[in-house]
Amino acid sequence: MNIDRDRAVNYILQEIRHICQNLKKREPGSEGEREAAQYMAQKLKTDCGCDSVLEESFHEHPSAFYGYFRFSAFFDVLCWAGFYLHPLVSLVSGSIAMFLFVFQFCLYKPIIDPLFPKRTGTNVTAVRSCKGEVRQRIFLNGHIDAAWEFPLNHYCGGIVFEIPGLMALIGVLLCMTFSVLTLCGSSGVSSIYGYFGFFVPFFVLVAFTYNPKRIVDGANDNLSGCYMGLSLLRELELSGIELEHTELGVILTGSEEAGLKGAKAWCEAHKNDYQDVPTYILCYDTIHDPKYLAINERDLNGTVKASAELGDLFLDAAATVNVPCKRGWVPPFGGATDSAAFTQGGFRSIGVTGLNHKLEDYYHTRKDSWDNMNREGLANCLAITAKLIDLLDDLGENAD
Repeated sequence: MNIDRDRAVNYILQEIRHICQNLKKREPGSEGEREAAQYMAQKLKTDCGCDSVLEESFHEHPSAFYGYFRFSAFFDVLCWAGFYLHPLVSLVSGSIAMFLFVFQFCLYKPIIDPLFPKRTGTNVTAVRSCKGEVRQRIFLNGHIDAAWEFPLNHYCGGIVFEIPGLMALIGVLLCMTFSVLTLCGSSGVSSIYGYFGFFVPFFVLVAFTYNPKRIVDGANDNLSGCYMGLSLLRELELSGIELEHTELGVILTGSEEAGLKGAKAWCEAHKNDYQDVPTYILCYDTIHDPKYLAINERDLNGTVKASAELGDLFLDAAATVNVPCKRGWVPPFGGATDSAAFTQGGFRSIGVTGLNHKLEDYYHTRKDSWDNMNREGLANCLAITAKLIDLLDDLGENAD
């Protein structure tokens, strides 16, 4: 598939600038998220030749995902202070903190969601038909919403941003250990325990991980991912290209920044759909620096294994067009992409990212703006995706 990369990238940059400057902020589950979804849905209808465009809403509690940090800070402090009331108070508080850390933060389980206000998120699904018999289907995914700002990353950088969480984890584990030792009758623990007050400032800082009053523009994270799909479909339409046996579509998910809520809702709504032919979902998230363009073979803090088949095909396409792309993963404390939710939902999916997982200064900060994007990173990812679509279409044509 021959696409005009310059034209495609210009379209991406123009559209992202328009959304950032003229539409409302896209907080998960907000009017701004819905407005952007409707805007892109209209583009899919008018510019991209899609035969069907479906807008769907879903209920969620988006504030819970980052609101977790306030709960974590409370139980972390109580874990330390509770020791002076009774070691059992410290142990129970620390156990609650660790439970929330593992399930709410690491595994994205909605443990405390019902404690937060309910809102409505928005997903968009669009499909462009092929000429012949459908033998496979590719969805290109990006998430519509933008994140709440991480103040420490903005003012101090990624390393400083990660320190409070790491130190809080160490502090809670130490407090719990000393509580167990005390309950088991060990002597002399109390005199040493006083030094653990060192961790209290880190416990408190955890509560300020994010600023709920500032929503970033999210140009790279993740309008870049949304417009991977829109720009490629638009190029097909402008060039008059029809795929032979591959149905090509776009999934735009809401509220990824609130714990993959949109992708999870999409999987639930479509769990019995798209089973007729092999269906692949490529999830793009923060397509920026070409040095870090990678497929993520493991996702969700390293706990979910993505589609090896799709990852290998993407790397084959990258080698064919001579664009550097490597194998990577979303490591512990690295969060997740929508690919994790699609994989858990039973779909063949892999995440594609173009960022350093050692947090850059634009990650979830006001620097993630329309004028801080990377043309080469976008063009490289477009070239690989176009070739991947070609490879899959050829496989479909040669299938019995």
